[in-house]
Amino acid sequence: MALPCNIFSPILRSTTTSIFVTEPKYFAKTNLVRIAILLSPNIPKQCRINTINSKPYRLQEYQLDVVSQVSIIDERVEKIRELVEWRDEEDPMEGLMFVDAIQRLGVAHHYEKEIEMIMEQHYLNKENGIKSLRDVALSFRLLRQRGYHISADVFNSFKGKDGKFRDEVEQDIWGLVELYEATQLSFEGEDILEEAQDFSSQILQQHLARDPKFKGSNIIQMRLRYPYHTTITNFTRDVGGMNYRWITTLTELSEQQFLIGRDVHKDELLQISKWWSGLNFKRDLKLVRNQPVKWYTWSMAMLADDNTLSAERVQLTKSIVFIYLIDDVFDLYGTPQDLTVFTEAVNKWEYAAIDTLPDYMKLCYKSLLDITNQIGSSISEKHGYNPINSLKQTWVSLCNAFLVEAQWLASRDLPRAEEYLANGKVSSGVHVVLVHLFFLLGLDAANVDDISSLVSCVAAILRLWDDLGSAQDEHQEGRDGSYIECYMRDNPESTFEQARDHVLDRIGMEWKRLNEECFNLSNPSSSALQFKEAALNMARMISLMYNYDKNQAFPALEKYVQIMLPNLIQS
Repeated sequence: MALPCNIFSPILRSTTTSIFVTEPKYFAKTNLVRIAILLSPNIPKQCRINTINSKPYRLQEYQLDVVSQVSIIDERVEKIRELVEWRDEEDPMEGLMFVDAIQRLGVAHHYEKEIEMIMEQHYLNKENGIKSLRDVALSFRLLRQRGYHISADVFNSFKGKDGKFRDEVEQDIWGLVELYEATQLSFEGEDILEEAQDFSSQILQQHLARDPKFKGSNIIQMRLRYPYHTTITNFTRDVGGMNYRWITTLTELSEQQFLIGRDVHKDELLQISKWWSGLNFKRDLKLVRNQPVKWYTWSMAMLADDNTLSAERVQLTKSIVFIYLIDDVFDLYGTPQDLTVFTEAVNKWEYAAIDTLPDYMKLCYKSLLDITNQIGSSISEKHGYNPINSLKQTWVSLCNAFLVEAQWLASRDLPRAEEYLANGKVSSGVHVVLVHLFFLLGLDAANVDDISSLVSCVAAILRLWDDLGSAQDEHQEGRDGSYIECYMRDNPESTFEQARDHVLDRIGMEWKRLNEECFNLSNPSSSALQFKEAALNMARMISLMYNYDKNQAFPALEKYVQIMLPNLIQS
């Protein structure tokens, strides 16, 4: 079908898109403890991996020898734990700086008990010694991240009688950076945070314009462009300016875990590549996408940092693959009659329905049932229950939504914008991914309905970003059967630029709703925390996946893959 907005679809299907991979390097700056990724501007041809219409690639097959490395990690984890236990109690900010650092460096899962203890103690004594804008903003951000009730009114103390931020605040550069970071966790209706975001961003941009080479300008530019809360952890790792005695060991731990993680990710990607090749869809579905790197990147980003979640990443990727695959069946192959029959078969969810399908759909349908049943069985073995009814319902909902879009396009009778978006959130496939992940992490099936609003927010962000990217990249100016086209039909006086600004505002609103949904998740278990972070990571990845430049390339996505999956070998 012509609608270019189903989940994970590339913007130009006729264009071969490439991901470039090179080895990252690490450096340390004097007086600035920092792990940074430097990307070589010269990408060798042999490291190019075609992600569309490419042959399956090979990875170097080697035996992972990580026992000694894991032992080193365990030693460093314990050493840091001892150092933190002896932190300076006269410095109320050291505990918060530790929490911030371990989150930025991707090692927070080693210290959940310590984080909870530090944050609980800080919440009970948050008025003691917390005076500067930098400290108040950091305290606000970490408390809200961890689900503690704290009012945005804490920032009113930095305003004058006229209700505006005081002049001296404009000179507090690092305080403004932390203020900007804190505003990323705003909820709907928190006008003071919206005002603070505009104020901090404007003043920092003015500082950069006056003196673009002043010390720390690169860090400020990075944090304005990629604030911590809305950015994947491994995309930028920054703990600049910390001089605590635990910081050196902490950065060493982070680097060691990161390097082991890359080997784990390569091995997982090899598993996915072999599995995908073994499905052998070339015979009946020659035009479907062949993008194992891109498919796996979603799971790798969502379940980042914790190397023990390997099986969950592999299983989750397999469900993502079928979202792509079914999307292509609807877009590239199916007639209206065939798509109706396929959707009816998915609703029945029985192998006997294969006989009702045209030949080119049979393998896809059978494989969908096979892998979903396998995932249900693996969850049963690990967690004691089989959520197959919930899993299959996600596929039923997805195909029903795909069919609605196909019917809209066939008739060119497009709906109103809000009706389109309601269906588009389902056809995004986000609910398939997050419901599968919910059960893969072993969460209580009785609580699955509690995540529906959270899923809706992530799905809206994906659908709006996808449609926005489609219109901008193809210069369609709202003539693409997307949300923008529906919005412009509803509002005929609107220009394309106004419609685009409306979409960006809507994405910002959905982020605020997502922040509040994550805040309201009451389950404090480690699995619930993993799920919440994975949902946020999915939202964070969306802007990388759909951020096209004027050359129809994916610079941010390419950078992320360069960092996480270096030295892939093309066959």
